[in-house]
Amino acid sequence: MDKLRIIGGTPLRGEITISGAKNAALPILCAVLLTSEPVILRNVPALNDVKTTIRVLEQLGVKSLWLSEDAIQLQADEVISYEAPYELVKTMRASILVLGPLLARFGQAKVSLPGGCAIGQRPVDQHIKGLAALSADINVEHGFVVAQAERLIGASIRTDMVTVGGTEQFLMSAALAKGTTVLENAAREPEVVDLAELLIAMGAKISGHGTDRIVIEGVDKLHGADYTVVADRIEAGTFLCAVGAAGGEIVLRKAAPQTMGATLDKLIEAGLTIETGEDWIRASMHKRPRAVNIRTHEHPGFATDMQAQMMALNAIATGTGVIVENIFENRYMHVPELIRLGADISLDGHTAVVNGVERLSGAKVMATDLRASASLVIAALAAQGETIIDRIYHLDRGYARMEEKLKAVGANIERISGASA
Repeated sequence: MDKLRIIGGTPLRGEITISGAKNAALPILCAVLLTSEPVILRNVPALNDVKTTIRVLEQLGVKSLWLSEDAIQLQADEVISYEAPYELVKTMRASILVLGPLLARFGQAKVSLPGGCAIGQRPVDQHIKGLAALSADINVEHGFVVAQAERLIGASIRTDMVTVGGTEQFLMSAALAKGTTVLENAAREPEVVDLAELLIAMGAKISGHGTDRIVIEGVDKLHGADYTVVADRIEAGTFLCAVGAAGGEIVLRKAAPQTMGATLDKLIEAGLTIETGEDWIRASMHKRPRAVNIRTHEHPGFATDMQAQMMALNAIATGTGVIVENIFENRYMHVPELIRLGADISLDGHTAVVNGVERLSGAKVMATDLRASASLVIAALAAQGETIIDRIYHLDRGYARMEEKLKAVGANIERISGASA
């Protein structure tokens, strides 16, 4: 099992190119099932979750051809199966997103209940409720969601809570439904907007994406498209936290600062100097950060996927930062590991109180989920001495070659591969 070895204390200087957003790429990959024509996707990140999704699509009969290291052509003109099996779905919950497209285009789908990070329950009941509203006959049987429909029929769907995956599921399903679908309480995340833009490029009629009310006029069929996935705002935010912790000056290229409002606001509050252009961000830090208070919320609030990284920054800040996690109930698994590095953090339910310390010291730690692993990298870059981070397969699920990108801006970081680890 691979590990990372990091020796902290080196400021970061240079440029980093941001990859395409994992959380946009996964639903966009599933959307290729909605047409028999070829779809070319660009800026696709080289991540394990992406590879798993492509394997799920290939099992269904989708043809795939990599055109370059980040561009792929997919065509679902000879779909042979309508079932996404447990073996693939168990590693990644986004596989549930093949359900709607299969149902909308072929009238049937059977998808295993999903896996993924161990942060909370993440129920799929909202997906089931919404598809039932679109006139699907849908049940859970033996660990599978089994659905049938002659043709989905437009309806008004109002979910009990804001759900990103649910909104994406209904966008894809309603694109081919008969009549008009209105999504109330819709997620407003940039990745939802990106999926809607791809569907529009394929011929869908969608308005209101980016607001909490999305209207979809169903069409009879969709066509192929050539589409570039939006930049990963969480990867960009993670590197900004890294320079905030380690000090120095970096420029992020191919970024999307317009999707990062809440994160950039908090980083500026923490003391970073930040400049932005249309597709770049320059950030510098030459002092100890200031502690900031954070409450995670759905977009445009502060992203839960940035909570762990900001906690790492708070760990070495002056003052005390209070963090409230409002999205997931089990998202503080990084706290014991940060404490091993010398952080002063106390937990009370959904609230973490972080008393900044002057310096962290290297130790052996373990990644517990995707963003938790990123927080350990940030803390290690600021710590004195050597840190070994185990179980970094979590990191590889969401960050493309993170250690190479950090090494290129001066970090003392290396991957120790399985055999020698």
